[in-house]
Amino acid sequence: MLTADNAHYGFSWVREPDFIPPDKDGGVSACLLQEFTSVRSGELKTLLGDFLEIIIGTVNATAGVVRLLSPDNQSLTTISSAGISRELQAEAENFVGLDCEVSGKAALDHVVHASDISKCDYRLNCLYSNCRFQSRVVAPLESSNSPGTFLGILTVFFDIPRESASCVMNTIAAFADVMCATIEHARSNRESNRLERLAARQEIANDIHDSIAQTLTYARMRTSLLSESIRSGNELMAAKYVRDVDDALEIGQKNIRELIADFRCEINHEGISTALQDITRDFQERNDIILEYHNKLVDIALPLEHEIQVYHIVQEALNNIARHSGASHARLFVDERFGYYIFTIEDNGVGACTFTQVEGHYGMMIMRERAQRIGGEIKVNSAAGLGTQVQLFFPEPPLDWRAINE
Repeated sequence: MLTADNAHYGFSWVREPDFIPPDKDGGVSACLLQEFTSVRSGELKTLLGDFLEIIIGTVNATAGVVRLLSPDNQSLTTISSAGISRELQAEAENFVGLDCEVSGKAALDHVVHASDISKCDYRLNCLYSNCRFQSRVVAPLESSNSPGTFLGILTVFFDIPRESASCVMNTIAAFADVMCATIEHARSNRESNRLERLAARQEIANDIHDSIAQTLTYARMRTSLLSESIRSGNELMAAKYVRDVDDALEIGQKNIRELIADFRCEINHEGISTALQDITRDFQERNDIILEYHNKLVDIALPLEHEIQVYHIVQEALNNIARHSGASHARLFVDERFGYYIFTIEDNGVGACTFTQVEGHYGMMIMRERAQRIGGEIKVNSAAGLGTQVQLFFPEPPLDWRAINE
């Protein structure tokens, strides 16, 4: 729900967008579904998990956690962990985020740090007797291709004192360098594959563009016949040829325009996360509406068709906000819950917003069609004075989507 006062410049969102999965009532059943839905392991997550297992075994550590910087550069999100039981997952998360001794130094100083966590205040509240963390080594993950570019943090836990753990700092630093190279290689490989598929789609788009000439040729032929019918006074045939020309132009205009728009998508070749950043930056430059962008997913791996449809839907939803909402604030929120990817676009405008389809304009009907192409849905919540929320959601693609799509 939105709480908005358009006259109040200090508007702020009170909480994250709600999401109720299809066929759920949003109550206990939805909570249980979220709690027990297993987290899918993406390609990068699996690679980093394997690395953590190797690191733990090599330096005789207890556990390890990798956090990567979110695409909006606002937070660090855990993408992979190893050596941590389900019950200790929360404990590890708290230790990872401790605000004691060396918190933030790895990121700020770009060096490896070791710290003693056996006497931290949080230790007094540890609920599990088998929580043996005594020390930790924190290593920054820094881009090897762009020195100074921060990617995330590697944290390795030990059940031995800090002094002993410090002896393996150089080894962990070396592993961190290899891990950075792995992260960048995985992303670069994904980008290369995406570029190849975009090039193929561009080639198809050129072919489709050429087909417009065939439609125009047909229309010109019918126009010649129409002229002849008019000269001969054959009103019945003249009416038929008028309908033929009109039908040809309508079909060509409707189908070709949409196909060309789909295939000649100007989505950023680095992927949907970067493309959404481009959209939000362009929105800010063109409008006097404050747009907040929150992406809670550090690694979005989707088929190209999914990325393109998401790109168009988000872009059109933001265009509608710019044209019709009268809002002072808007936000784009990206999340993954209950086995669904969720893209929420909302504003604090006048509400009761309509998405009337105008000639040459992708309205709500087209947005819903795009969502259906990727097995998704769109929900719209809008009330007078409370703004409008458009929420796109679709299930995670099958694990073998790369084999199917590439």
